Amino acid sequence: MIKVGLTGGIGSGKSMVATILDHLAVPVYHADAEAKKILEKETVKAQLKLIFGAEILDARGIVNRKALSDRVFKNDTELAKLNGLIHPLVRIDFESWCWLHAESSYIIQEAAILFESGFNVYFDKTIFVMAPVELCIERVVARDKIKSVQVLQRMNNQWEAERKIVLADYILVNDGNSMLLPQVLALHAKLKQLSETI
Repeated sequence: MIKVGLTGGIGSGKSMVATILDHLAVPVYHADAEAKKILEKETVKAQLKLIFGAEILDARGIVNRKALSDRVFKNDTELAKLNGLIHPLVRIDFESWCWLHAESSYIIQEAAILFESGFNVYFDKTIFVMAPVELCIERVVARDKIKSVQVLQRMNNQWEAERKIVLADYILVNDGNSMLLPQVLALHAKLKQLSETI
């Protein structure tokens, strides 16, 4: 089994690529979605309360994700604290998930900050989905109903595309002009073929 990391900047379309692969019966681990689930574990909430204060939980004891996002995306130190708590737990969860799909030719982990977190070293191959910054901002504003300045704040916590392109094994272009589906299908065939040689 080949482990493949899938990443791209916010609004690049990495989730769309993950959805296509999912329809092709490729097991996909959505790291960001799993991280949100991990946030709600009682032991993790206790740690969050210690690190960020009681105001990070609402009256029902549920993590106030908006308050947490607003806080960490404006402060690198706070973001590093959150990542230091969550990333190791996501890694453990991912490794357990991999055992469930050991018979697959390859598996995918979709993660927003694959390279920034250093997780890329745990994968045999990496895919980077790229799109123009202006288009990414437009997509996220429409999708999340937030202001472009908020999108830029999140983007500032991710590396520039040029830095990721150098590290990625495969590049998919989702610029609104290049057809994405044929690129994904060709890469799927390549990864299946590669898995047969290992």
